[in-house]
Amino acid sequence: MFRRICVFCGSSPGARPAYASAAIALASELAARKIAVVYGGSNVGLMRILADTALELGGDVIGVIPQSLVSREVAHDRLSELRVVASIHERKALMAELSDGFIALPGGFGTLDEFCEVLTWTQLGLQAKPAGLLNVEGYYDHLLRLFDHAVVEQFLKPAHRRIVIAEQSPAALIDRMLECQLPAEDKWIARGQT
Repeated sequence: MFRRICVFCGSSPGARPAYASAAIALASELAARKIAVVYGGSNVGLMRILADTALELGGDVIGVIPQSLVSREVAHDRLSELRVVASIHERKALMAELSDGFIALPGGFGTLDEFCEVLTWTQLGLQAKPAGLLNVEGYYDHLLRLFDHAVVEQFLKPAHRRIVIAEQSPAALIDRMLECQLPAEDKWIARGQT
């Protein structure tokens, strides 16, 4: 059971209306399941849509934002809780600490950085929390193919590739995350190879 899910997503609404619709659908699903949202604390783009929807539906929303971005990202001022931290590194660490799992909506470098970092922490055995991509209209198809290619090229073990869950609907994604069995194997280095 999840108490809180961390959602990574864009500070832009993106080019397609489907991205905003997906943020609304995810926030609605989380609120219906009484799962609190942890996110980057911003009042712009998909981040705002996610937070506003969850709040309108009576959900709890915890924002975590670095002081340097409070004015640039326009920190959301109506959240259940807003935590201001000193750096991006502290932001990521606190969001992970507060959360039972992670979902990435479409986004740019920041979203990809945050999502891949939590995957790495799981791969290294530093945490055991599921992570999923809400693959809106195939947004993450190329990234998923890159992960598959990394397995073929032996930079990623198949067990670690399987920690990335991808679905097109929020309900299906959350259900798969709840059922997820993370690999016990935390070895990521193939020794004896040059």
